Amino acid sequence: MNHINIPVFIPHLGCPNQCIFCNQRYISGAEKFEENNVKNIIESVLSTVRENTECEIAFFGGSFTGIDRALMVKLLDIAQGYVNDGRVTGIRMSTRPDYINKDIISILKKYSVSIVELGIQSMNNDVLDYLKRGHTSEDTVRAAELLNKANIPFVGQMMIGLPTASSEDEIYCAEQICKLGAVASRIYPTVVFNNTALKDVTLKGEYTPLSVEEAVNRSSDVLDVFLKHGVECIRIGLCESDNLHSDDTYFAGPNHPSIGEMVKSALYLKRIEACLDGKKGENILLICPKGATSQVIGNKRKNTDYLRQKYGFKKIHVIEDERLKSFDIEIKAKEDGRCI
Repeated sequence: MNHINIPVFIPHLGCPNQCIFCNQRYISGAEKFEENNVKNIIESVLSTVRENTECEIAFFGGSFTGIDRALMVKLLDIAQGYVNDGRVTGIRMSTRPDYINKDIISILKKYSVSIVELGIQSMNNDVLDYLKRGHTSEDTVRAAELLNKANIPFVGQMMIGLPTASSEDEIYCAEQICKLGAVASRIYPTVVFNNTALKDVTLKGEYTPLSVEEAVNRSSDVLDVFLKHGVECIRIGLCESDNLHSDDTYFAGPNHPSIGEMVKSALYLKRIEACLDGKKGENILLICPKGATSQVIGNKRKNTDYLRQKYGFKKIHVIEDERLKSFDIEIKAKEDGRCI
């Protein structure tokens, strides 16, 4: 069965903080929130949904559990009506770790909340402080514990290439997200947008955004952590929209429309190299999961060209095997078309 989110963006509502990387109006394309338009947004999406599609109403873009309490309850009531009618299966929302407490949990338990997405970003308090994030890693731990106790699943969102953050910080953050019990994750390489404090420090030379290649490499290391812990990564990179690439919006950083595929391809290459184990020969056979051939080969055959140049393979064959799980890889040397 297919799954879609019905996004209802609430930019900056409920968030008194101004993280240096953030301008949700640009990222979501929503300048302001129109409460009276919520049902129209939901109905518009539902009218296009095909059969055998599972839908969730998703309050994204702001810190949903930090908005005015009466408005939050009103929006939850609207969403719950669609759940009760059987037109959607649940409600999800994005929020900050410091906006999860016992009172919030007691409210959420009254509704069909399927998942809470926590904007964790980093588990290094020095990084969080530089970002003017307004919460600490201890807040993240407390939020995760409360959600787990209430049996409300959560997604851990984190960022790559934040100011002052190292690749080691990112690996640690991913490991902690897994340890805290996240059911899924999102990876967002840091992009510099106009009208943000991050642009100001970039112009001053205090911050250098990652290149696309650097962001891909570091993101693939983090993705590897999630996979090894059985935590699904449901997105890599910001959700594509025209305004993300306009001169009015984008300033600098790894804002590539295919960055998710590039990260997956980079991880396949790392796993291939780890499996080579001295295999040599003119030909080599790569066995990958069903549907993964393009990621194994790489964009414009980047991976296979690299393997030829580094290891001297003349021919690289790729076949799929449905028994393999995502990012599993098997390698066999080939001679005269026969596996050896």
